[in-house]
Amino acid sequence: MYLIREIMHCKPGKVKPMVEKFKAMQLLMQKGSGPKMRIMTDVVAEQYWTIVSEMEVEKLDNFMSMDDMSPEDAKAMGEIMKDYHDHVIEGRREIFKIEG
Repeated sequence: MYLIREIMHCKPGKVKPMVEKFKAMQLLMQKGSGPKMRIMTDVVAEQYWTIVSEMEVEKLDNFMSMDDMSPEDAKAMGEIMKDYHDHVIEGRREIFKIEG
């Protein structure tokens, strides 16, 4: 089992639109057999306007390839995340193997 954490540092005033994108992505993923996602915003963080999404996956291959997603859902995901760079300054992905 792996924990995948997406960390995004947003531009001022762009946290809410980015959270809405993550929520829409979460609904789309749960429509299929995608992993459950937690969406969090900072209270105190290294940098203001931080969003973190977390999900647990059994295999990294499934996450990286999005094999479980239909072509229609893949297109919808593209629409949801379209122009997300307009909201984000920088981001990174952390992947942890859950040991216990």
